[in-house]
Amino acid sequence: QVQLVESGGGLVQAGGSLRLSCAASGSIRSINAMAWYRQAPGKQRELVATITWGGSTKYADSVKGRFTISRDNAKNTVYLQMNSLKPEDRAVYYCNVSSILVDMRRVTSWGQGTQVTVSS
Repeated sequence: QVQLVESGGGLVQAGGSLRLSCAASGSIRSINAMAWYRQAPGKQRELVATITWGGSTKYADSVKGRFTISRDNAKNTVYLQMNSLKPEDRAVYYCNVSSILVDMRRVTSWGQGTQVTVSS
């Protein structure tokens, strides 16, 4: 299977920056799309950003121009650089990885979540 380990969350003042990382490991043949989601208290989980194996990206309107998703295919790692953070960005952030295992099964995996808190 696939194990995802997230890091980089924390507490930051409004206007500050954080960088999240998510490293995938396990019986991975290849990784297709990688993404970041977030879930704020009392709200549904929402898509923040996605990136394909080739590097094509998409963003939620609420983070365009402030967040940047990137990936290192050699390290099976996806990043989320978050700049100009706002209090409304406060949430638990989850990475999501779509991969093909060595036995050719397609699996979608979730990270354990990392808390991002933005103080005003």
